Amino acid sequence: MIRYLAAAFMLLCAAANAADRTVAPGKWDVRSTTVDMSVPGMPTFVARMMRGKSKVEHKRLTAGQGVEALLAPDPKADCRIDVQQIADGKYRQTLTCPQKRGQPVQVTRAGSYNQNGFAGEATVAGSTDKGPMRITLTQRATRVGD
Repeated sequence: MIRYLAAAFMLLCAAANAADRTVAPGKWDVRSTTVDMSVPGMPTFVARMMRGKSKVEHKRLTAGQGVEALLAPDPKADCRIDVQQIADGKYRQTLTCPQKRGQPVQVTRAGSYNQNGFAGEATVAGSTDKGPMRITLTQRATRVGD
């Protein structure tokens, strides 16, 4: 009897957690804004120009999809998700992404989410021909339409 109650409780918790991660279907924008960057060989004025600049990725979600769909990397980037934890309104994710030249970069993302999207920070770390690089971004996903 206790075993059945424990199993039922675990299923109920899993269902509640999945519902907690569900977001509204429709059009979404995932905006990444450069906060800071350190790339060897890049002129200082270029790094200053990049601060505050944003790139927007457009996504369309269907009914029943969760925040995982918003956090999924762009398929064109060919990134691999190494670690992903999504629970209790928080997310953490580690990705490995190839570069055109050189070793892959590591992307670490963390933040919070709710049914209205997510907000957090991402750090891209890797190396170039001239040394180690690091880029810090803020990220926010917002629903923009049906």
